[in-house]
Parts: sequence; C-alpha cells; structure tokens
Amino acid sequence: MPTSHNISRDFFSTQLVTWYGQHQRDLPWRNTTNAYYILLSEIILQQTRVEQGLPYYLKFIENFPTVVDLANAEESQVLRLWQGLGYYSRARNLHTTAKQIVANYGGMVPNRFEDLLQLKGIGIYTASAIASFGYNLPYAVVDGNVYRVLSRVFGIDADIAAGTGIKIFQHLANELLPRHNTSTYNQAIMEFGAMYCTPRNPLCNGCIFEIGCVANKQNLQTLLPVKSKKLVKKTRFLNYIVFKYKDQYAASIRADSDIWKGLYDFWLLENMQVSATIEDVATALDGHSGDNTIILETKIFKHLLTHQTLFVKFFIVEISNKNAVESQYRLNFYDKAELEQLPKSILITRFLEQYIFC
Repeated sequence: MPTSHNISRDFFSTQLVTWYGQHQRDLPWRNTTNAYYILLSEIILQQTRVEQGLPYYLKFIENFPTVVDLANAEESQVLRLWQGLGYYSRARNLHTTAKQIVANYGGMVPNRFEDLLQLKGIGIYTASAIASFGYNLPYAVVDGNVYRVLSRVFGIDADIAAGTGIKIFQHLANELLPRHNTSTYNQAIMEFGAMYCTPRNPLCNGCIFEIGCVANKQNLQTLLPVKSKKLVKKTRFLNYIVFKYKDQYAASIRADSDIWKGLYDFWLLENMQVSATIEDVATALDGHSGDNTIILETKIFKHLLTHQTLFVKFFIVEISNKNAVESQYRLNFYDKAELEQLPKSILITRFLEQYIFC
C-alpha cells in the first residue's frame, strides 16, 4: 500500500490547528496546564469515552483537588469513586502514582519524560500527554485517534498492534510535530480523529485532507489502520452465594489478582462450566454454614468485560449461625447502608439494586 508524501509537515499541522480552533470541544482538562489534572484526565480516559469519563474526572477533582489529597486517601475511597468506570487496575495504579509523586517529587508531577515513565501505570502515550499538555514539551502524543488519522491520510498499513508498526507511527508522529505550539497540535490531531476521522463512517466529504488523503483516494477507510491482534474472550460462569443473617449480608474484599481486585463481592462458587443450580449450592454448603435456607435464586446476569464474558447468578441464603459463616468463609456482615458504601463492581451494584436495595 503506497505511502503519501504529498502533504507536507507544515501543511498538515497548520490545517489541524486551524480546524481545531474552530471545532474543539470545551473540555475542562483543556483549560488547564495543571499536570496533576491532566494526569487524572489521561488515566480516566484510557479505553473510556469522553462522555463517560467526564463526570468521573469532575468527581476526582472535587474529592482530591491535589495529588497529595489523592495520595493520602484510602484505596477503598479511590475505588468507590471509580465504581462503574471499569478497568479498576487504573484506579489502583493512579493511587500508587500519587504516592510516588508525593514521596519522590515533593508532590509535584515531574516534568521530565523519563521521570514520568517511572510512575506506576504510565506508558509512553500518557507520559507524552502529560509532558505536552502540562509542560508544553515537544513530545508527539500517539493514541488510537492519531493512529487512525496518520494511517489513513498517509496510507500506512503497518500493524499498530506490532512493535515495528508502533515504531513507524511514533517516528512519523515525531516528524510531523510542529516546531511551535506542540500542545495545541497534539490536542488537534486527537480531536480530529475522535470527531471526523472516526472508526466508522468518517466524514471524508469536506475533510481538510480530502484531496491528499490516501485512504480517501483509494477507498481504504475501512481497512486502515491495520490491527492484527484479535481479542479472544474467555467465558466464565460465576455463582455468588449471598449469606443473609437478619438484615445483614456477608461480603469480603477480593484480594487475588483476578478481576475486581480490591472491590467487595460475595462468596463465589466457580467450579463448573454452567450456571449453578439450587442443588449445586445446597451440596456446596452442606454442613459448612449451619442451618440455611436458599430463599432466592436470581436471573442470570450477563456482564461483558474486555477479555471475558461473564454469566453470573446470585443465590441468597438465609442462615442461622452467623459465626459459622464468618469463620468458615472469611466473610464479614454488613447492613444495607454499609453495603452501599463499599467499593464494588457495577455488576454487584446491579444485583443489589434489583434484589436488595429495592
């Protein structure tokens, strides 16, 4: 596939910056050079749409106005604010990063690219974004939007999921970076990819690169960018046993490296390739929790994660011996108000809202 060099660096950057001045969305992290706020926005917006991430950004700014406030917060408080956004490792990494900044950089987000890369969960893209938007340093920011614009305009079919392809695009992005106003340019190319050069149905008619764009000339929009890796999803069947004692429910914090680490859920029965039945649950509990009665079997919840498809069922089990359950299953009991305040996944929240809090 040919690569176009008909568009010069100066023309490319000038067109984008001009377009951006007329079409940019008014977003709060674009109205600040506070590197901490920019770090927050970049972590929150990873694999997240702006519309979804915006209220979380505002909540974090309100609750943790400085990086010191975030570093001093309890992890459970951070996870509780993150609830519903998914990819909870981002929240834990963000919390660790705040602690690193306080411990190693006096509470100031570092302005050296190399130092930014030492922070937990900060890769080349995020480090470039903080350096560019926070400190106006000349680093090209390459995200999914930028890959899409560059691959289509210049006709590049290098695989963006391969190391060689990533280097090719990073090199081109560095070459195209203007000598001045780099921060605005970086914002412009990402915004253009998000609003015009979209994954599906890009707005090619009247596009500022309509004449010189290789993809537009050769009808390659649906083929570019090239990404060879295909996501293979794992299917899991989760069966939660919700022990109920009077007006309290037993839960525990997930401490392993599986999904939802650091969040609260219930005792999990996952030893089969299908959803459990009442008989399965009765067998699993036989003699281990004292007298018990299964009072409710929920519908199956289907929950989609990036790498997993979950089929989840909940069984509410009324018990007579609270101490036996606490010791046998290492659970603690919480009333409804306490449950509401615990950090938990959106799946657990859906169950609680439909069967417990209603």
